[in-house]
Amino acid sequence: MSPLILGMIIYSVVILAVGILSARLNRTLDDYLLAGRSLGPWVAAFSERASGESAWLLIGLPGLAFATGLGTVWVGVGCCAGIAFSWLMIARRLREDTAAMGALTLSDYFAARHRDHNNILRLTATVIILFFFTFYVAAQFLAAGKVLNYYLDIPPLAGMAIGAVLVLFYTAAGGLLAVCWTDLIQGIIMLFTLAVLPLVVITELGGPAGLEHNLAQFGGQYLDLAPGATRWAAISGVLGSLAIGLGYMGQPHLVLRFMAITSPDEIRKGRIIAIVWAVIAFFGAIAIGLTGLAHYGPQAMGPGKLIPDQEQLMPMMAHNFLPEYLAVIMIVGAIAAMMSTADSQLIAIASAVSEDIYRKLINPGADQRFLVALGRWATLLVGVVAFVLAWKADDFVYNMVLYAWAGLGAAFGPPLLLSLRWKRTSRAGVLAGMVTGTVTVILWYNVPALKGLLYEMIPGFLISLLATIVFSYRFPSPATQEGSHGAQG
Repeated sequence: MSPLILGMIIYSVVILAVGILSARLNRTLDDYLLAGRSLGPWVAAFSERASGESAWLLIGLPGLAFATGLGTVWVGVGCCAGIAFSWLMIARRLREDTAAMGALTLSDYFAARHRDHNNILRLTATVIILFFFTFYVAAQFLAAGKVLNYYLDIPPLAGMAIGAVLVLFYTAAGGLLAVCWTDLIQGIIMLFTLAVLPLVVITELGGPAGLEHNLAQFGGQYLDLAPGATRWAAISGVLGSLAIGLGYMGQPHLVLRFMAITSPDEIRKGRIIAIVWAVIAFFGAIAIGLTGLAHYGPQAMGPGKLIPDQEQLMPMMAHNFLPEYLAVIMIVGAIAAMMSTADSQLIAIASAVSEDIYRKLINPGADQRFLVALGRWATLLVGVVAFVLAWKADDFVYNMVLYAWAGLGAAFGPPLLLSLRWKRTSRAGVLAGMVTGTVTVILWYNVPALKGLLYEMIPGFLISLLATIVFSYRFPSPATQEGSHGAQG
């Protein structure tokens, strides 16, 4: 039996066992969606990081660094800054306020904070989550297909099916508790992969000096921190890379970890763990791409060449540079990256359907066991839709993730930050921010002239921020939610 197949079997058995054991602990919707608010700082931090950095970190980002060179470092800078900001400015206050309000989801928080009696905020947020998360989950399935296609030489569709079945089973069964404990395992594997692989290749190249020497031979653009055909192209590239960090505070599947941590006092420990993880992981991923470029050269990439798809670089390097047992761990790490994000997004989708739509809008007295079952069926249904979307996709994982990331970050980031930090934020302001952020990202992404001008996160986030402020001034709320930090300023 192939060591990779054996490794995948062992990994799958462990993950599925966690899902089955966790299922026995899910007696209420609070248990299923927030793990009973019982996550310790290590589990919460590793889960938040593993979920935040999907397959794009192990598959997409190394491929981008291989194709473009040192300029990719701005992605790492922007993302690490965004992660630190989210843990510093969002985490503690969101944990305190959602516990005081009894809110189980981000939509719950907005509705309680702004007295959303007609449920406009709840419905709007739920529709946005369902739309963008379907693309996001599809990107994770697409990544699984690429990795298993390269390593097992099976059709990409079969690889997508394997990844989809595993993640759908343990997520539907075990809820957030299963997701977070599997994320801890997956986060450790991802960090190991991103730390070890580039160090091995740098050693092969003769150290940092050898890396720089090889890159210089391929042309100055690969060592340029702001590459681009024109000055604006260079500026736009840097700004777009940095702007990825703006999205962290608006991702529903990440802020769930802040809401589920044991107590607000554990936030400080979780913050340190998360930031250290991010620095190692991001710059490790970029180093994989740069060392791969230095070793193989840009001429190795293209149809019919050694690297036909830049997003298969990491599994190829693991196979070529490491003993087989270590390569197996690396490949499992790439699958883990896909699962750790897809499972969290599927839980957020289950939250939107069971809590935000059914219990709050249709049947407030619904039985808890029925709500858990409804969440599981919603998870499976959206997973099937995402699988079909991935099957038909003709794009890079990196691009699909950035689109969904921008949509969620622009729609929810400014309204959430201002709701937590500015006492005058109103229901009208939050609604305006959600709608304008979403519409701007969708239009910007789908209009070629705009898409090539600037990453859609930037206009989406800025317009959402401006709309939230302007509409909050123009249409103030008659009263703010008592007891919330947002009401205190």
